[in-house]
Amino acid sequence: MTGFSESAETMSLVAFSAVVTITLLLCVMTGPDRDDLDEFYTGYSSLSPMRNGLAIAGDYISAATVLGTGGVIALYGYDGIVLALSTALSLMLLMFLLAEPLRNAGRFTMGDAFARRMPGRCVRVTACAVTLAALLPMMLVQLAGTGQLMAFLLGFSGDELKTGCIIGLGVLMISYAAIGGMKGTALIQTLKMVMLLGSGAVVAVLVLNKFDWNPAALFDRAAQQSGVGSDFLSSGLQFAGGPAPRLDMITSQLAVVLGAACLPHVTMRMYTASSARQVRRSMSWAVSSVVVFVLVITVVGVGATALIGRETIAGADPQGNSAYLLGSQAAFGPDVSTAETFLFTAITTAVFLTVLASVAGMILACANSLAHDVFAGRVQEMSARREMALARISALAVGVPAILLATLIQHRSLQPLVTLSFSLGASALAPALVYSLFWRRYTRTGLLSTLIGGSLSVLLLMPGTNLVSGSPASAFPEADFNYFPFTTTALISVPLGFAFGWLGTLASSRQKSDEQRRQYEAVEGWILAGAVRRRE
Repeated sequence: MTGFSESAETMSLVAFSAVVTITLLLCVMTGPDRDDLDEFYTGYSSLSPMRNGLAIAGDYISAATVLGTGGVIALYGYDGIVLALSTALSLMLLMFLLAEPLRNAGRFTMGDAFARRMPGRCVRVTACAVTLAALLPMMLVQLAGTGQLMAFLLGFSGDELKTGCIIGLGVLMISYAAIGGMKGTALIQTLKMVMLLGSGAVVAVLVLNKFDWNPAALFDRAAQQSGVGSDFLSSGLQFAGGPAPRLDMITSQLAVVLGAACLPHVTMRMYTASSARQVRRSMSWAVSSVVVFVLVITVVGVGATALIGRETIAGADPQGNSAYLLGSQAAFGPDVSTAETFLFTAITTAVFLTVLASVAGMILACANSLAHDVFAGRVQEMSARREMALARISALAVGVPAILLATLIQHRSLQPLVTLSFSLGASALAPALVYSLFWRRYTRTGLLSTLIGGSLSVLLLMPGTNLVSGSPASAFPEADFNYFPFTTTALISVPLGFAFGWLGTLASSRQKSDEQRRQYEAVEGWILAGAVRRRE
């Protein structure tokens, strides 16, 4: 239960219905023509830097970030704040290191970026496989958490209703991706960020006002209410049960810093900028928005602990996913006015829209990759209308299994799936992007070794982590097959991802190595300086 009156819950339901109706209408109005690939995949690169930047930030800040990071901050203090800062740092690295070369190298998908210097169907198919492997777990997290979120917001508890919410919202998300394309989903992401930042900033102000605008008083009170005293403001609390808490924390942040911004639903937004100057300005807006969000989520998360206590938050949800909403509720105090009820409705609507927009962006990235890299690559000259039809069918083919899987895992801990996505981004996609954009000697064999080797190392190590088994908070608490006593695989899999690329390049024949180096030198000006943006 939200703790608000029935009228407030009714208001939230009305707001959700209005949001669904308006966003679907916007997707239909802004959706592409049936035979215009550029409009579907990139929105004609017509978005202004501010709108594109907000859309990038919207794709980047998922429901798992809003609810999960807020929960980690509320339950573990310092460790959660570092996680939030790592999230912002990851996008900054994308901005300064990869954004412009990615925009210059790619056209529609990550497969395009890799194939710019190493053409070949095997490169595109492998890129698509890694895209699906990295984004499917994140989609499951958003969808599976939908039932619990709706139950909390609307005050119901039946499993059938939770499953119905997952299915209904999943169908909506498929519709957004299939109908709206890049421009439609960008519009929803922009609306989401405006609502999320606006409502969150108001709550943060209310929280600070309760402590006389003294952040030190806020943190001191949170430490007292945490039940662990000064440990709440020290590193390692989240990983206290492991053999090396500090090392575990560092490797977890490494996975976030390297992996979060390299996920394909974020990088695809680089291709919507019309020039290098536009992508720089877009990323400036995106980074600024994410930094503001980090400040907001920190104040609200710590405020939740200070106002209602760590034990209450853990009692509502052991993972702390309801901390953001509980902190928002606590900021209003016991006597809630009509204006505050409206504000809480705006907050819940922003979170609801975050779930819808996040999964829609991920489905779009997967569908684009399937249609453009796999299906269109099989035919020498595929018509634009047919490729767009395939992209929409691909959205259905990705979304339906994701919905079914989400209904099966909704009662399990979802943290391993979030970690799996970030680890795949850090161990396979980040090394492949860095090598393919900047290393002249990099070969096709090296690229395939990076993508396949990095992914396999994560998939082999992840089942042995303590997030999957061996602890009460794991996905399978009744089992114990822990053989890698860390929360992420980054300690081993990230170095392996880079090593596989280096070894694969060394293993390439001299002739192929020289040939592919010449291919890179032929496009180096386009990739690094944006001298020409070639259309294929």
